[in-house]
Amino acid sequence: MGITKKVTVLAVGLGLVTLSACGSSGGDDSGGSGGTGGSKTVTLVSHNSWAVSEDVVAAFEKQSGYKLKVLEDGDAGQAVNKAILTKDNPQGDVFFGVDNTLLSRALDNGLFQSYEAKGSDRIRPEYRVDEDKHRVTPVDTGDICVNYDKAWFEQKKLTPPKTFDDLVEPAYKDLLVVENAATSSPGLGFLLGTAAQYGDDGWEGYWKKLKDNGVKVVDGWEQAYNEEFSGSAGGKEAKADRPLVVSYASSPPAEVIYADPRPDTAPTGVAEGTCFRQVEYAGLLSNAKNPEGGKALLDFMAGQTFQEDMPLNMFVYPVREGAKVPAEFVKFGPQAKEPRTMDPAKIAENRDQWVKSWTSLVLK
Repeated sequence: MGITKKVTVLAVGLGLVTLSACGSSGGDDSGGSGGTGGSKTVTLVSHNSWAVSEDVVAAFEKQSGYKLKVLEDGDAGQAVNKAILTKDNPQGDVFFGVDNTLLSRALDNGLFQSYEAKGSDRIRPEYRVDEDKHRVTPVDTGDICVNYDKAWFEQKKLTPPKTFDDLVEPAYKDLLVVENAATSSPGLGFLLGTAAQYGDDGWEGYWKKLKDNGVKVVDGWEQAYNEEFSGSAGGKEAKADRPLVVSYASSPPAEVIYADPRPDTAPTGVAEGTCFRQVEYAGLLSNAKNPEGGKALLDFMAGQTFQEDMPLNMFVYPVREGAKVPAEFVKFGPQAKEPRTMDPAKIAENRDQWVKSWTSLVLK
């Protein structure tokens, strides 16, 4: 999502974010009952791709005794940076949307306090991190990949790209739009994917080739996918002219689900040789005003009900063992078989310098 996003994949889907946030934040936020008798409101701070079904919010509120309030704060990178700046007086109790590309920044800056969510033992081992301190709980996973507009390539009688190498070929000149690695989590994930593919000594040379081949950089996913990418519903309305975009492997199912009428096949495809595996986490904020409410929310997010609700709202995969995956995901948006990955320690060691070098190389 923040995927992963990790991530509502259509502009119409973003309406769900507003509904869930506004519909769940009623009631005054001080005094009263709920949990241990403190604040009756628990506040979640998130990137702007948070979305959850209203009945799931109602189930949490009934089960916990807390009202849920959601504050969305831009793209994941922006939201994490703001949360760090306000950590001494946080906006909320729980932060959701820090992913494996930014996790070390959050942990090194003391953004979260320790709490092992109930149900953490059911989270798949490959997604668990920080198990000695339990400062974050894995919530979802997704693959950041280049998506392509099937109709565009069919009309041009051009085979869509499949790999990173393909993207620098002359046939794909001026076709790709990517997000800024300094401001966007999918943009950063794509940068890390190229670093994993080409190594410390090769990724800069690769980006020089991408730049020479006309790659376009925009600030965030929303602009890239819904304004610049010709294959999305939003892009069609905007008369977008780029048939390649950095998005998610779960974007094609969204194009099917939100279409009316639904097509038999997805109008967009995924270049599986360009995927980077993203994992998103939530954590109890240091200095949270309602830590007991925050703990209850983390317990719920690790549970079966929330985990099975996520895919068709945020278009990410659950991390809980046994959580069901929608048929649309299996058919139109399966996870990449061999995504690029990177050890969190390597990300922590190199991320800031890589982003600085990338900015100097690509944006100047």
